[in-house]
Amino acid sequence: MRITLGVVMDPIDRIKPYKDTSFAMLLAAQARGWRVYYLEPNWLYAEQGRAKSRAHPITVFDRRDQWFELGAAETVDLSVFDIVIQRQDPPVDVNYHSVTALLALAEQAGVLVANRPNALRSANEKLLAQEFPAVCPPTLVTREAAAIRAFLAEHGHIVLKPLDAMGGSSVFQLQAGDLNTEVIIETMIAQGLIMVQRFLPAVREGDRRILLINGIPVDHALLRTPQDSDFRANLAAGGRGTVVPLRARDREIAALVGPALAARGFWFVGLDVIGEHLTEINVTSPTCAREIDAVCRNDPAGQFLDFLRDRLAERRAGVHP
Repeated sequence: MRITLGVVMDPIDRIKPYKDTSFAMLLAAQARGWRVYYLEPNWLYAEQGRAKSRAHPITVFDRRDQWFELGAAETVDLSVFDIVIQRQDPPVDVNYHSVTALLALAEQAGVLVANRPNALRSANEKLLAQEFPAVCPPTLVTREAAAIRAFLAEHGHIVLKPLDAMGGSSVFQLQAGDLNTEVIIETMIAQGLIMVQRFLPAVREGDRRILLINGIPVDHALLRTPQDSDFRANLAAGGRGTVVPLRARDREIAALVGPALAARGFWFVGLDVIGEHLTEINVTSPTCAREIDAVCRNDPAGQFLDFLRDRLAERRAGVHP
């Protein structure tokens, strides 16, 4: 059976192909002989209850320039795809929710959609980790300035994060006595609810990105280490990446959260672990597959596609709804 795959992703001409996980999935699908189509989120629409889109057949090349060629545009019912992968970066805003609702229509028409659209629509990547408080650092989610001040007084050193950003954007650290305390709190809560966590000194040693495929961790993680001039380890914020084997603690955290996430349809997930603590669960467009594969040659993107292929076969055999 030759599989037809649609990948819904942000504009491919703006990516960095050497580090883009969506691009890794395109390469892996092409290597498997699948028919591969490229779709952008804003191209999706519905007509008479059917999810449709403009779509381009795509050919990809593993190089840093001219890394793709698009075929002629087609207007398709999404049911022509066996599998659709949604790889759309946050923010998870109204437009993002609309795209997941359209993909839910495709799912109802029999398409295997990953990650599952209704699961994505109900999740916040910052808050999702709070379903597993035993492995998280002390955390407060609030928009009340007095509550943040009390949390700061209790812990002495904290981090403040918006709930809908990515890549370390708009993340602040704050220590007791900082003269910028009030303006930082005012600036953050003006956005609405924010997450406040105890600062973890282990971030100087790095933030581990652990990939889960159907709840099972890939054997190596990407350790992202912050620059000396910054506390944020995110690669988008200038962090340096080193591929490392999983520790026993990494596997403990993965064993706790992985099965629960997979059962809900979060089949490709990125866990962020600092020291002994889980800080975030990334389910929209987790990255780092290319960096891990470059060292280990273990093809995490291909592993994910093989899982989806097997899941599709099981569904058609009546094993899964």
